[in-house]
Amino acid sequence: MKKIVVIVGPTAVGKTALSIKLAKKFNGEIVSGDSMQIYRNLDIGTAKATVAEQLEVPHHLINIADPDENYSAAKFVTAAQKAITDISERGKLPILVGGTGFYVQALLGDRPLAKTSDIDDPEFVQHWTEIAHRDGEQVVRDALKEVDAVSEARILPGQIRRLVRALLVSTQTGQPFSSLQPEPKRQYDAFIIGLKTERSLLYERINQRVDDMMMSGVLAEAELVYHLPAESTAKRAIGYKELFGYLTGDESYAEAVMRLKQASRRYAKRQMTWFNNQFQDIRWFDLVQQPDELDQIMDQLNNFMLE
Repeated sequence: MKKIVVIVGPTAVGKTALSIKLAKKFNGEIVSGDSMQIYRNLDIGTAKATVAEQLEVPHHLINIADPDENYSAAKFVTAAQKAITDISERGKLPILVGGTGFYVQALLGDRPLAKTSDIDDPEFVQHWTEIAHRDGEQVVRDALKEVDAVSEARILPGQIRRLVRALLVSTQTGQPFSSLQPEPKRQYDAFIIGLKTERSLLYERINQRVDDMMMSGVLAEAELVYHLPAESTAKRAIGYKELFGYLTGDESYAEAVMRLKQASRRYAKRQMTWFNNQFQDIRWFDLVQQPDELDQIMDQLNNFMLE
């Protein structure tokens, strides 16, 4: 199997910085595993590597779709597999970096995607998507729980598209969507690095990141997202929708910033819960409080490459 390095962890914990260091040390190239960094012109709110950072090391799966496109996990897996093959064939080390746990799992083969691409019902999808936005996500969750409690429990808050998809497939096939997924089988020889730090410190870093985003002009990106169609995947990204109230005049600037900080902290907590529960072979490090652990990462990765 192809060797790859995977870096996971919550937002604002230092994944980008580590990925660049490892790519330089081990002749690697970076593949984004973030579901929102694929969109062009959405740079600040998605915390993409800066232009300067992207010039230091080649990056893949960044800026490959327009904001009004709906991008799926299946599309991501296909594109990421192609990028990893290309990087490996050129004798370089693929380094997958991201906080979207489901995308990472799907690519690795830990949670392979169900072969249900032929099931389609635009009216059903539109109906339940509208319900989610009008009456709240919980209404869709309750409906899905009736036919597939496993999928309902697996799908993270805010993933409306996945909820509706699972409901559609379960309803049309008469079988729970979760039961149609192939057996897990790891597709790569993966060295998985998890970054974390003390929660209070992580929350401080998240709050500072939000302040930096506001200073850097994230409001302009939020306005672009605000005018996207309601069903657009990008419209549900944390980092933008929390600012809509300010853009419409319904909230003050301070209220919008507070809402964004709160949503970002909650998202980080969900990310940590996901990674802790879904992955069994993550090697955890705290480079925020213990920067010298970078030496351990380098040593362990060097041994992995020699195996």
